[in-house]
Formats: sequence, C-alpha cells, structure tokens
Amino acid sequence: MGTISPIIVFSHLRWNFVYQRPQHVLSRLARQRPVLVIEEPVEFQEDIARWERREAAPNVTVMVPMVPQAQFTPGFASRTMKCMVEQLAVSELPGSSVVWVYTPAAVELLDSLTYCFLVYDCMDELSAFLHAPRELHDQEQRLLDRADVVFTGGPSLYRAKRDRHREVHCFPSSVDVDHFRNGVRVLAEAADQVAIPSPRLGYFGVIDERLDLDLLAQIADHRPEWQLVLVGPVVKIDPQTLPQRPNIHYLGGKQYGELPAYIKRWDVCLMPFAMNESTKFISPTKVLEYMAADKPIVSTPIADVVQPYQTMVRIGSTQEEFIGCCEEALSPPPNDWKTRQIAVEGVLKATSWDLTAEAMERIVNRGSREQPAVPVLNDAPVLWDGWGAGL
Repeated sequence: MGTISPIIVFSHLRWNFVYQRPQHVLSRLARQRPVLVIEEPVEFQEDIARWERREAAPNVTVMVPMVPQAQFTPGFASRTMKCMVEQLAVSELPGSSVVWVYTPAAVELLDSLTYCFLVYDCMDELSAFLHAPRELHDQEQRLLDRADVVFTGGPSLYRAKRDRHREVHCFPSSVDVDHFRNGVRVLAEAADQVAIPSPRLGYFGVIDERLDLDLLAQIADHRPEWQLVLVGPVVKIDPQTLPQRPNIHYLGGKQYGELPAYIKRWDVCLMPFAMNESTKFISPTKVLEYMAADKPIVSTPIADVVQPYQTMVRIGSTQEEFIGCCEEALSPPPNDWKTRQIAVEGVLKATSWDLTAEAMERIVNRGSREQPAVPVLNDAPVLWDGWGAGL
C-alpha cells in the first residue's frame, strides 16, 4: 500500500445503499490514499465465515463479512466479527492505518487493530433512530474517549458533541453542484416518471421514520391535482403504513446518477420531515442538491435547514403552512425566484464535497503528526460558535 497510510472505515451504511456523505467523502479521500470500507456482517448459509471483497470506486475496496447463520449476530460486536477483523489486520492492514468510524458500535473492534489515528465522523445521532440498540450511548462515549478527532455532519450535532471531546469540527452536508446542474440539463426524463401529470412535488432520499407520512397524506388529500413523487428505498418502517393515494407515487430506490433525471421535471422539491427525536440533529444533504438543480424547496422546520437557509427555503411548521408554502412555490411572487437564486448561488459557491474532503484530509495529516489544529468549517478555519460562522 506504499508509504501513505490507508484509511480503514467502519460503516453502518452499505456502500450500495443511498449515495450520501460516506461515499462522497471517502471516494475523494481515495484520491490520496487507499480506502478499505468494512461493512456490517451479512448472514448466509455456508459453514465458514469469509470476506466478500469488491472494488466499489477507484482506490476504494469494500469488505463485507459473510457470517454463517449459526454464528450470526447483527452489528460489529460479535466474537466472529472480532476474529475476522483480527485476521484481516494481520494479513493486510498496516499498523500505520487511519481508522475512520461512522458508527459508535465499531468501538467494539478497535482493540483488534493497530492504528495511528482515529476519526469519528458523526453524520447522525444514531441513538435517536428507530430500533437503535440501547448500548449505543455507552459505545459512543467510549469512542469519544479514544478518538483523535470528531467531525460532525451539521451544526446541531456540533453543538451536541463540542463539549464531549477536545477537538470537534463541523462539516455540514455539502454538494456536487455539477452532478445535479448538468444532469438536469442533459439527461432525459426518467421513463417511470413520464406518465405522471404535473404539477409534481418531489422528494428523493430514504423513506423511514423521519418522514411525516401524515403530512404527505394531508397534502395529497387537500390538493388532489398535485402529484407527489417519492424516490427512495423504504427502510425500518412497514411499507403498508405508507399513505396510498392516486396522486402519491412511490418509485423506489434509484442510483445517484439517476436522480437528476427525476428532479428535472419536478415543480417543487420537498423535505417533509417529521419533527421528532430522529430528526433533531439531521443535516439533510438533499437541500443543497435541490438548490443545485435550481428548484424551489419547501421544508418542515428542521434546525439545520432553518438557520442557514431560511431565506432560500420556504418553511412550513404546520400542515396548513406547508401546503401554503407549496402553493407559493408553484406560483411565486414577482422577483421571488431571482432574489432566492442570488442567495443560493452564494451558498453553492462556498461549499463542495471536494473542499470538505480536502479540509478533512488536512486535519488528519496535521493531527497524526501531533500538531494542534483549529476548528474548520468546510475549507475555512473558524472559531465555530453556532451556524453562520462559515457561510
């Protein structure tokens, strides 16, 4: 692997799931050093545990532990997982590795490795999610005690973690502007959407307990002429609980490269998140992706959307307000779009996944040489004191 330390990643999200923060960051870090992603185990019918290896992106290898049914335990804490990681470490993981962790559950495997630097990239408050293991709180504290640096996926998470570790940096969700702006212009409309009438109000992303399903039903019932298009996989919730209406269309999960082909014919982009514990700390990646596609956006009052983007995103705190915001987005006042677009362009020019990955790389390089660092938001060093310090 040469003289550059590889990055060993432990992720609760599978690489082939929704393309989001880990894929954006790690594929860019892989331009400088090898990246090995270790996913959670998969249960299978053979008698001997083994690794399934695939090249997921240039210089990115994904390793999936295939565990016999008799030995299988979900997550990273099983004896089988520890043995597999120990064997992998002996055979191909150098002691100079940088370990990069997305879930506190991976703390159970750290003693199986020798490494030079430990990053906790906290992109979500996983303990607040549906069916979260009760031990996650304890595991996170143990991880914070061991981590060399903590990155957070948004300002709300930053505020929640900044007093729990000596070095915490806020890296909010970013965007690949060209992917959406150019894709909307050049891709043909997605075939499974063509027959859906207009106006279309769309959402892409995971469909789970974080979405306000009652809000979706109310929109569909109050405005039957509007077509709600939802693109994304259904996880953790029973699909039977999804509201079924003639004007609600569930198109399933799509690849990242396909998303511009859907959004290009949407009239409004939605972020209909429920206001509950699972959304208290989220920093939705899609808000900047919607902006890059030049679409009007309506959201519920998620903290990490309201504080930085309230002049660019319409915010509906109640069902009535949300529907009213959608109506206004469909028929905006004169000059409204131009005013919002000036602000949007300023945001999009200030951030990118390239800048985010570069800033993270500098912190890791500096920290592994035991040099002090200052907090960083995207590419600009700041003394971070709530949102607004870096945008």
